[in-house]
Amino acid sequence: MSALDVLSAGAAESVLRRVADEQGFALRGHFGPVGINRDRLLAGEACDIVVLTDAMIEGLISSGHVAPGTAVALGRVDTALAVAAGAPKPKVADAEALRGVLLAATAIHIPDPAKATAGAHVARVIGALGIADAVGSRLKIASGGAAAMAALAASGDVRAIGATQATEIKATPGVALVGPLPWPHGLSTVYTAAIAGRATRAEAARALLDALASGAATSLIADAGFTPV
Repeated sequence: MSALDVLSAGAAESVLRRVADEQGFALRGHFGPVGINRDRLLAGEACDIVVLTDAMIEGLISSGHVAPGTAVALGRVDTALAVAAGAPKPKVADAEALRGVLLAATAIHIPDPAKATAGAHVARVIGALGIADAVGSRLKIASGGAAAMAALAASGDVRAIGATQATEIKATPGVALVGPLPWPHGLSTVYTAAIAGRATRAEAARALLDALASGAATSLIADAGFTPV
């Protein structure tokens, strides 16, 4: 099985792995916060395919770290709330309801705000809601979204809440998706895959990206939690 080196947002891991498996490719590399993986690419780490936010990919094309004309938009992903499997799902229709849910939570599991898109956004939302001091001691910071959801699942705490990208919630056993953050605190992030500028397996990388862009992958991508751009 041909192996491809990947630096990817954790939000895209489930889709990338499933399509790669169907196409007969093994993936090695890193899945996690976009900031960390962008920095790995900039530092010269081996990479054939990079999957980051659309804005990051555009910047990396300009700097020569991503091959121009290779970008494939996977879709938009909402920053969303999660609960442990079996726990009641709160109704979070507006900002005031969100404030109440966060204040009532015994723990709030999020990815590192210094490294992850969702973590940074949730931290800003908590500040905007005026509850940073009230919930600060209950924030459970994980290295990435998948790790945050795994910690929520392992806790078994039916009064805890989690927040990260919807795709990471749907891909983690033991947690359940509640729904996106309500207006005006929602965030929808476009994730894009592209071939790295120094890819050593560019032809194989192109084949995998073509598969991601094909109609056959549309339902799989949607099931993972992406919406079309």
